[in-house]
Amino acid sequence: MTRFDARDAGQEPTNFLYPFIDAREDDAQSLLADLAASAEAKAAESLALRRSTLESNAESLGRAAAEMARRFAAGGRLFTFGNGGSCTDSTTLAMLFARPPIGKPLPAWSLTADQAIVTALGNDVGFELVFARQLIARARAGDIAIAMSTSGNSPNLLAALAEARRRGMYTVGFAGYNGGAFADNPDVDVCFIVGSQSVHRIQEAQALLGYQLWVAVHERADATGVTMS
Repeated sequence: MTRFDARDAGQEPTNFLYPFIDAREDDAQSLLADLAASAEAKAAESLALRRSTLESNAESLGRAAAEMARRFAAGGRLFTFGNGGSCTDSTTLAMLFARPPIGKPLPAWSLTADQAIVTALGNDVGFELVFARQLIARARAGDIAIAMSTSGNSPNLLAALAEARRRGMYTVGFAGYNGGAFADNPDVDVCFIVGSQSVHRIQEAQALLGYQLWVAVHERADATGVTMS
């Protein structure tokens, strides 16, 4: 049996993340120092991006929060959706609104939470319509749709946003890079863009944006005396 040598992992596609691991360093302290420096650099990069993202999206956050607070007060409901890592982020965001650590719970659901529905629709009508068809069945005018994506180009998210627009919903998109197809899209009322080329950093910043949106919705309701149902 051929013995596996970790130093032969240089061909792995993820090698670019920690190139110094494959540098055949014999000094353990040097390797640990490199690992620590890499972690610190990534943390600093993430912090800087999150700060700049909040600044660049401040006006959009205020606008979206005001409209969402108004719609919640009128009986509107929130539906979130995304793919992959953005699926988990959209589910976390829905849970934050529906079961907050403090403040008033608001009606919010993730369209990825029910595996039976997602797989049935994917099998019966196609994955591109797994979210749009749920909105057809559940959503109504006055509701809110939030689509989360790193690229802003996912066909099933775009189909759902188009359906949301047809149904009179308020539509919010989260995207990375330059916003992709979410940006300047007539089906998207507000698009939060995280200007980064790293999927990891994009999703970290989007998580903070989602939290800030939740905070801003409650602050806007309190400031205007709006009672959210």
